[in-house]
Amino acid sequence: MTSFDASFSYGEYEGVLRKLIHLFKYDRIAPLASALAPMLSRALPREAVFDVIAPMPLHWFRQWRRGFNQSELLAHVLARRTGIPVVRALRRKRSTPPQAGLTRAERRLNVAGAFEVRKRETVEGKHVLLIDDVMTTGATASACAAALKRAGARRVSVLTLARVDRRNGFAGLGGAVASVSA
Repeated sequence: MTSFDASFSYGEYEGVLRKLIHLFKYDRIAPLASALAPMLSRALPREAVFDVIAPMPLHWFRQWRRGFNQSELLAHVLARRTGIPVVRALRRKRSTPPQAGLTRAERRLNVAGAFEVRKRETVEGKHVLLIDDVMTTGATASACAAALKRAGARRVSVLTLARVDRRNGFAGLGGAVASVSA
């Protein structure tokens, strides 16, 4: 079960999109944010209304090593396109090992209690759009959404460039895949 209310992704985490994300994130080509953010815009439902955009936080040491937070760069470009303000609402209060290679259960345990809201008033009563580059199992997004809701967020939706989905029937690149919980 997830703590977020809805999730939207531009496409599958494979092929060209995966290569672009890797160049952006691991090869540290920060200017790619300007090319990738329009994909995020395409994945947003036209009728959705969000109060704030919150980037997925990195632990300070990982951000220092990478030189930037890829989710924060995407969030700022998206904000310029949509007019929705960005708030650095979340803080990763402890470093966690990378999620890659962990099972679904291990991922949930890895990020349990790892996030906290910086200032309650930035999210209280609001519909928060949480931005990340890739969603695999949703464990990190769910942990962040739980922290946001504990701080009073009314709703939390997640928007990612790509989604890892092992099920059949996943809409391909540009398919703007969405899943909504009640």
